[in-house]
Amino acid sequence: MSAAIQNLETDHQHILRLIGVMERITLTTDPDMQHLDTVLMVIREFADGLHHAKEEKHLFPLMAAKGYSTEKGPVAVMLYEHEMGRNFVKGIAEGISQMRAGEPESVNYLYANMIGYVDLLKNHISKENNVLFPMADNAFTNTEKENLFIAFAEVESIHAAGEGKQDYISLIEKLAAIYSA
Repeated sequence: MSAAIQNLETDHQHILRLIGVMERITLTTDPDMQHLDTVLMVIREFADGLHHAKEEKHLFPLMAAKGYSTEKGPVAVMLYEHEMGRNFVKGIAEGISQMRAGEPESVNYLYANMIGYVDLLKNHISKENNVLFPMADNAFTNTEKENLFIAFAEVESIHAAGEGKQDYISLIEKLAAIYSA
């Protein structure tokens, strides 16, 4: 496996840890608002803002250049699922706002979106790790793989202007320690 694909799979390990935290939060009756804010921020900035940026700006276009359609097939499915995930994240943000406003049933709305996101991401990550990433790794030349890894490092360094990748991982670790099974 190339360093570029390993980079994405390592992100997935952290994202899976975060969605494990989300699952455990949905088992509580009175969620901690600060923890919810942290989860939402990490999803938006790490899972979507950093990880999906690497895929959407670099991996998927390179796959398209190799003949993988962005209109149908595995790449198209991954792009569609990224949008589905963003819709769940929008619902999570709305649920948090509703909770702050004291709206009845806001926890149910929040948790429905969190569970939808968790279920989507578990399946999405499995498809990427077991189908899409091996396809990409087999399709790319060694030079393309090296260039992809360099492009991922650039995305991470540009993104690190505020929070760095390790900062998000630390937040996930802290939440995981609080919500350990």
